[in-house]
Amino acid sequence: MRLALEEAYKAFSTYEVPIGAVIVHNGKVIGKGYNKRETLKDPLAHAELIAIKEASNYLGGWRLIDCTMYVTLEPCAMCAGAIMNSRIERLVIGAKDPKMGCCGSVVNLVDNPKFNHRVEVETGVLEDECSNIITNFFKQIRKNK
Repeated sequence: MRLALEEAYKAFSTYEVPIGAVIVHNGKVIGKGYNKRETLKDPLAHAELIAIKEASNYLGGWRLIDCTMYVTLEPCAMCAGAIMNSRIERLVIGAKDPKMGCCGSVVNLVDNPKFNHRVEVETGVLEDECSNIITNFFKQIRKNK
């Protein structure tokens, strides 16, 4: 999760919502990303999707079997769907997202028995740090307006 936080700080430094994601396979980081929606003018440029793409390129396929994703903020519906579709087995979340979180907060897409793949989820890892970076970012944004 510390590496995911490093990614989130990269986003913070570029005035992006500070969310970071890292994917690990057999103890090795094979994908990482941070939000780049504003930078790339792309609604799909979420940290999780960037990390999934990098990990898929590394493994040479779309199935991220035996992989764990660490993400600083609970994924949205789009990212939760991508996590399931890429077959990531484990998801470690720093802070919950009561407004958009789709891994247990608003809905739980990754543990729905109607889908053919479910993801093991752990929450609250470095929760204070993960929550604080988001809070501080939006305080700074409001202060600068």
